[in-house]
Amino acid sequence: MPHYKLTYFNLRGRAEISRYLFAYSGKKYEDHRIEAADWPKIKPTIPFGKIPILEVDGVIIHQSLAIARYLARESGLAGQTPVEQALADAIVDTIDDFMTLFPWAEKNQEVKQQAFNDILTNKAPELLKDLDAFLGDNKWLVGKSVTWADFYWDVCSTTLLSCKPDLADKYPRLLALRDRVQALPAIAAWIQKRPKTIIAGGNQNKGE
Repeated sequence: MPHYKLTYFNLRGRAEISRYLFAYSGKKYEDHRIEAADWPKIKPTIPFGKIPILEVDGVIIHQSLAIARYLARESGLAGQTPVEQALADAIVDTIDDFMTLFPWAEKNQEVKQQAFNDILTNKAPELLKDLDAFLGDNKWLVGKSVTWADFYWDVCSTTLLSCKPDLADKYPRLLALRDRVQALPAIAAWIQKRPKTIIAGGNQNKGE
């Protein structure tokens, strides 16, 4: 069994999808969390100067979605066929394209809030409409079983709903998908035990 060490800030952020995959697979790993104050001295030691990184027996993988894609393949959650894998990747990339629109690092809170409000009001509805149409009446986004695309929807939508709780009210099928992901025993257990951290909306809790 490889030795895994996941390094990220003491946040959910871009490492949470990997933590979901570890939780679901039951693979043991070191969830190494660093404080923001320590980052300046740690950054020069990190390849490409960005986290998260995943060390697999000492080999460092960078880029959050590359890490998650690797873990999804290792855990059987990447999709059951090459086409399903491509579709799952496409959904993850679509959601991620949207999430990167937000000015997460903006220091001016007024500017940040205005930008968040604009994106959630004017751009989010199109994404939700398209995701809902893609999901349709299926249980999971891709294929007949859960994939990392479903996990990524849950992780990202949890952040979005912390900012705008009624965001997906018009899309009960997408909300039901979140419920199905969070009802998976391993995911439910992780949500209950994960550290309480600040999320985008400024809330501090362990579940939503």
